[in-house]
Amino acid sequence: MEFSIPTSVSDENPRATFNYVLEVKNSDKESSIKYDDILLSFKYKQDMVGNNTIPRFDQGKDNNAYQHVPSVDINPLVWRALAKEISHGTAKLDVELITSIKYKTWGIKSKHHKVKYQGVLAIGSDGKIKDKKKRVKLHRSKKWKIRTSGFLSAN
Repeated sequence: MEFSIPTSVSDENPRATFNYVLEVKNSDKESSIKYDDILLSFKYKQDMVGNNTIPRFDQGKDNNAYQHVPSVDINPLVWRALAKEISHGTAKLDVELITSIKYKTWGIKSKHHKVKYQGVLAIGSDGKIKDKKKRVKLHRSKKWKIRTSGFLSAN
């Protein structure tokens, strides 16, 4: 699993992208989960860095799903300030995941449930996740409920 972002700004090319892999765990042995499109947003302080949509997918019982996102454009208005913090190893991005899910248990489908996860992604000066495990767990918002867990990870 990976998350990477450039570590500096080039005057010739002020644009940049980042990429990541989202791991979604379903530890329920009796229910599969059908995800609607997943919206992932990344913010630096109050400014939007980038966002993207992962297309809907089904996840089996007691299963991990990996969603590879090859490229997310970084907002050029935010990039210089963010790159400076990355070079010092002090950058943090707020991550938000929003989707709707349906459970299927013993052949019976549930109604749609809205879910929202949030987390903070600390980025080292190498442009990778700063945590020793190279992994960030996203936690559900207090207003929303879900029985799965989401992770952003890096090698």
